[in-house]
Amino acid sequence: MPALFLGLDIGTSGARAVIIDRAGVQMAEAKAAMADFGADPKAPATWWGAADHALRASLAQVAPEDVVALAVDGTSGSVLAVDADEAPLGPTRMYNDPCTDAAILSAIDAAAPAGSPARGASSALARALELAAEPGTHAIRHQADWIAWHLSGRAVSDANNALKTGYDGTAARWPDWIAYAGLDPAMLPPVLAPGAIVGPVTAPAARDFGLSPETLVVAGTTDGCASFIATGADQPGDGVTALGTTMTIKLLSDRPIFAPEYGIYSHRILGHWLAGGASNTGGNVLLRFFDADALATLSQRIDAETKSGLDYYPLAKPGERFPINDPGLAPRLAPRPDDDAAFLHGLFEGIAGIEALAYQRLAELGAPRLGSLRSVGGGAQNPVWTRLRERRLGVPMRSARSTEAAYGSARLAMRGMGT
Repeated sequence: MPALFLGLDIGTSGARAVIIDRAGVQMAEAKAAMADFGADPKAPATWWGAADHALRASLAQVAPEDVVALAVDGTSGSVLAVDADEAPLGPTRMYNDPCTDAAILSAIDAAAPAGSPARGASSALARALELAAEPGTHAIRHQADWIAWHLSGRAVSDANNALKTGYDGTAARWPDWIAYAGLDPAMLPPVLAPGAIVGPVTAPAARDFGLSPETLVVAGTTDGCASFIATGADQPGDGVTALGTTMTIKLLSDRPIFAPEYGIYSHRILGHWLAGGASNTGGNVLLRFFDADALATLSQRIDAETKSGLDYYPLAKPGERFPINDPGLAPRLAPRPDDDAAFLHGLFEGIAGIEALAYQRLAELGAPRLGSLRSVGGGAQNPVWTRLRERRLGVPMRSARSTEAAYGSARLAMRGMGT
């Protein structure tokens, strides 16, 4: 019997399911928009409606009884309150909902270690404390936890989704200081390593989706970690740069790196640590000067084997987070040549220089030096820019196996089975 592995990604605007075989070949894919299953994309019922549709549509493309394991990823830091029967209680607090309660933020600051990702207005712990105060709250769940519960019947989390809620990935436990911050640890779920076996699907889930009763649910991860896994990067020194509106850097490390002054924290995954940070540079700077058509046309006039002779630090507006932490850092975009292609050449090189400095900064903080690089995002599609970056970084550019988080979750499910 062929063995298949399913990954389910719950994103901001929709759900996507991918099914792969043992060789990593994609056998099925399906997606569903949140908007088709509810007016409120923050409503758990909307999430499940989209997830249910994506699951059924993907499983219709294969023999569903051949799926031996599945994993779910969700948006990092999105939490909800549930009652004793796992029924959601509103309102859900999403990853981008800041906590404005000064007392909660002060309590976390007083209790949490200096380097904890649970500190700050954007932490999941702050949102969890808000939810815990709501009448009827029995427990706190992460988005991926609650979706996976529909399939396994077990209310557990994974170390990646739990990180911003205060979970100590190094000690592999919920730390005692969470209680001092004001949250009863009994409200938090048990936590497993990503890829660890949770248990078989429930009888109703097996029946509803046509799965074998022996299909296993494995602990999932965040959408960001799943996207990293999807690329095929799996060795210390493997880096993935996301070139979107901004630039996100992720590097697989043999040790955890925590540097809150740069927004750097580490997820435990694939038997290693995934360290990363985000710069304010990226496509937002390019699109300030050129539209997509102009970028494509001008790129053809750039010789990727030569230097521009310009020294830019491209930012759309003052302020940088990583690899330089300076909220007042001014963009450096002068002098501007009369030739737009020469100007774009300088912008490409400037962003590549920030990328190189970012990986250097991670190495200075204890991570391995960059050994190979994969790129995702819109900027990764420009071959001239890719070659410029390859020359600047001095490492081989690898092709990303996939850029879909659902594919990464399917690989995680396969890894959970020891395959």
